[in-house]
Amino acid sequence: MKTRTILFMVAAILIAFQSVASNTGQIIINQVDNLNLGKSAEKVWTISYSDQEKPVTIALRKVLGANEYVVRTEFFEVIYQANNEGFGVRKMHSGLREIPEQISASVLNKQQLKQQTILTPDKISDEYALKLIASYLPDLINEGYKHLIY
Repeated sequence: MKTRTILFMVAAILIAFQSVASNTGQIIINQVDNLNLGKSAEKVWTISYSDQEKPVTIALRKVLGANEYVVRTEFFEVIYQANNEGFGVRKMHSGLREIPEQISASVLNKQQLKQQTILTPDKISDEYALKLIASYLPDLINEGYKHLIY
């Protein structure tokens, strides 16, 4: 009986470890080249958290002296903005919205939207901005929707 209990516990630990390992895998950031970006975007990148889901798309827009990193998936969209006040998350402008606000609001965590308003007060490069977005974006998503990026 003790042997079964120990084997069950070991199996449970291995399953939990495998689940955590799959969610903390390597994050891959790729710049997308050869796109006709038009007037609205200067650069585009993708961030992949796993091979199983579609990558997150990030488009850089320069607006009134600020860099806006428009972050989109099929089910949510948000902006990370770098301006004189620092770098942090913003809700999507109504003119840029492609996903109904109700759907994005269901996926995004309201508390994290407030907490991520200023991630750093410093001016940052595109490379550092992408690393911050890749690091903080999973926290911005409600628990029930994490499967959208993992």
